[in-house]
This record gives sequence, C-alpha cells and structure tokens, in this order.
Amino acid sequence: MNRLEEVVNQWIWRQDFWLPPGVTWKDIAEGTAEGSRHPVPRDLLICLPLALGFIALRFVFERVVALPLSRRLGVRDRVRVRVTPVPKLEAFYLQNKQRPSQNDLLVLEKHCRLSQRQIQTWLRQRRNQDRPSNTRKFCEASWRFVFYLIAFSAGLVSLVHTPWFWDHRECWRGYPRQAVAEAQYWYYIVELSFYLSLLLCVSVDIKRKDFKEQIIHHIATIFLIAFSYCANYVRVGTLVMLVHDSSDFLLESAKMFNYGGWRKTCDALFVIFAAVFLVTRLVVFPCRIVYTAVMDSLDVFPPYPGYYFLNGLLLVLQALHVFWAWLILRMVHKFVFLGKVERDERSDEESEADEEEDDAGGEEESSWEQKKGALNSKLASLANNCVLSNLTNQRRKMNSRMPKAR
Repeated sequence: MNRLEEVVNQWIWRQDFWLPPGVTWKDIAEGTAEGSRHPVPRDLLICLPLALGFIALRFVFERVVALPLSRRLGVRDRVRVRVTPVPKLEAFYLQNKQRPSQNDLLVLEKHCRLSQRQIQTWLRQRRNQDRPSNTRKFCEASWRFVFYLIAFSAGLVSLVHTPWFWDHRECWRGYPRQAVAEAQYWYYIVELSFYLSLLLCVSVDIKRKDFKEQIIHHIATIFLIAFSYCANYVRVGTLVMLVHDSSDFLLESAKMFNYGGWRKTCDALFVIFAAVFLVTRLVVFPCRIVYTAVMDSLDVFPPYPGYYFLNGLLLVLQALHVFWAWLILRMVHKFVFLGKVERDERSDEESEADEEEDDAGGEEESSWEQKKGALNSKLASLANNCVLSNLTNQRRKMNSRMPKAR
C-alpha cells in the first residue's frame, strides 16, 4: 500500500506541481495539531461510492417525494399524440433528429409514399414524444433544490464564525499548515460527490440550452474541489462553494413553481434569484474570492504551476458566470417590458422554444386546413349561385319567347 501511494504521489500528486516551492505533503500533515484533520489525496476516494449513493437517493426521492409534490402543486403534462409507426421515418429520426432539409423530404417522399406535409407532421409529433414532461422537469429541479438548500444552509452555519468568512486574507494565514475542521471536510466530500453524480447522470438528464456549458462547469468544479482540497486551499474552496450554492437553490425553486403554473410566485423568485446571482457571481466572486486567490496568495508564496491551475479554473467559472448573467439579463429585460418571465433562458429555452415552434407549426397547419375548407365552401357556394343564375336567365328567356295568352 505504501509503495502504491509513493507511485501515485510521484506521477499524479507531484509536489513540485501541486504545492508551492519548498512545501511537501508531510509539511501539511505535520503542521496540523495532533488529533485534527489534514487533507490527504486518498480522502477523496470515498466520493465515488458516495456519488453512486446520491444517484440511488435521487431515484428514490423523485418517486417518493417529488412526484406526489408535483401533483399537489398542480404540475400538468401536455397530451402527446402517439405517431403511427413508420419504420423508414423512424430510422431517419433516430439518425438525424434535426429538422429535415428539402432534399431529405424528397427522398423520404419517394420511399414512404407520403406527402411532404405528412412527413413533417409525423416528425414533429415524433419529436414531441421524446420531449421531457413537466413532471420530469419538476422532479429534477426539486432534487437539486433540496440539495442546494441543505448545502448552502450547512455551509453557512459552518463558515459564518470563521475569520476568513469576513476577511479573505485569512485564507492564507499560516498556509499550508492549516487544520481542516470536520464540518468543512464533509462539506467538501458531499459537494464533490454531488457534482460527480451530476456528471455521471448527464447522459440521462434533461438536455438544456446550456448543455455544453454545464458539462464544462461540472468538470471545472470537480477539478477545482479536488485540487483545492489536496493542496489545502480548503478555506478558499469553501467560500467558492458557498457563493455558488447561495443562488442555485433559488433558481431551482423558481423552476418548480414555473412547472406548476404559479406565475406570480415564479416571477418573484426569479427576481430574487437574479439579484443574488448578479451580486454573488459578478461582484463577490471576482472582486473578493478570485482577487484573494490571485493577489493575496502572492504574499505567502511565489507563482507555481498549481497556482496557475487553480486560478485558471476560477477564471473558467467566471467566464461561465458572465455567459449565464447575459441570459439572465435578457430575461430581466423581458420581465420589465413584458411583465412576466416567459421561460428559463438559462436552461430550458431550447426544449420549450422548439416545442412552441412545433405547436405553432401544428396550429398553422390546422389553420391552413380550416382556411382551405372555408375557401372550398365559398367556391361551392359561388358555383351554386352561378348555376341558379343561369337557370333563372334561361327560364326568363323561355318565358319571353312563349306567346302571351289573350
């Protein structure tokens, strides 16, 4: 076991990369008081089974708690029309779920012996079948809401009495010989396990507009949590996690009420979320946390590879914050000028926008059929009027030719 640990430390946890010059893993361990916890890379191995446990707990929670709650809040799903099986259209849909081009429609028209309008209608209804229901969205949002709320509350309780919560320069006092409190250790382990579970479930979760950005966010967060723990940047790491959790539970709660049709409650929560997000992500995070990691840390040690790695991940998160802030400000603009939040542009716009477009296409098609029927009725009426007019004229002519009775 010791031999394996030496190999891991030599090739993965190289001291000259992860730690400041002149600092070793033994310095971190020996510098802490006897009986107190100090960060060790192997502590993170427990996160993988815990991540699997989170997945199992989520499965139970969504069916036992979230599903009944969705019914109580009035979450309703749209009725989906089941399409008639057409093997060739099904094969095309599975290979290419985007809308077909004109050439694709011509090819499908020859193979399926259906009109282009029938093909478009079939594909639209088939896409609707695969769209997640409001109940499924509600269950996913409620799971994240419960976790973020508990994590933020527990993190705030464990950090509010620490000196670095108020003065961020305290994050570097005594570094790297800083003991880790038991509450902060479990705060790290639970957060890392949760984000691992999100990354493992990304293939089955609802794909949203910011899907790629969410993947980058999860990966950057996992690396940031793991690295900051191993290099004993726990004080900075706890502040980063607390700042993120402070607004996430508000977003998930707004989603829940949105799916339930509680428009006023959703709008109120969105306004609170937008204010908290913009303050914490665009002011507190860059001006306090990123600043102390970039500038204040230089008073303790010179730049080294791990220093650039840590701050690079923080800047990646900040870039994502700017991207999401732009989406939120778009929603704020709509809220101010339209008086309501139309949809969650940060996550749900893609599926809902496509669905609205398809519904509009269906309504347009139905409207066209109604107009077509009305036009046919008018033409038939005009034809009947013409026939009656001709008969009347013929009758008048015949009457004019007949001799008048004396």
